[in-house]
Amino acid sequence: MSGAGRGTGEQPPGIDALLERVRDGYRRIEPREAYDAARTGEALLVDIRYAALRERDGLIPGALVVERNELEWRLDPRGSHRVPEATGHDLRIVVICNEGYASSLAAVSLHQLGLHRATDLVGGFQAWKAAGLPVTR
Repeated sequence: MSGAGRGTGEQPPGIDALLERVRDGYRRIEPREAYDAARTGEALLVDIRYAALRERDGLIPGALVVERNELEWRLDPRGSHRVPEATGHDLRIVVICNEGYASSLAAVSLHQLGLHRATDLVGGFQAWKAAGLPVTR
């Protein structure tokens, strides 16, 4: 058997413990701070919600939509499938999912690609919307 902790009696962490551990590695961002950073050009907002949620709830104006399963390929500055916005490893990226869970795991994945300023939005799109920040249909 392979894998950490197997055969030693240790149990792998559950998702709650994993989220806590990965979130300790960076500072998450609140909706108003994300809005201000995007408005001034200091951050790129990246919406990873799937199409049905975007259609149901709307979009954040100016956010780059990248499905979660394409995120690393689109944002890797060295990748052959990168988006034009993926200009370098110093890019400040704010990953946004629906409620702020999947985005934490996505932000850590971007850190592993060297995008050390990647973070995610606390509470996700739902917190953005609840804060009264702009949403388009």
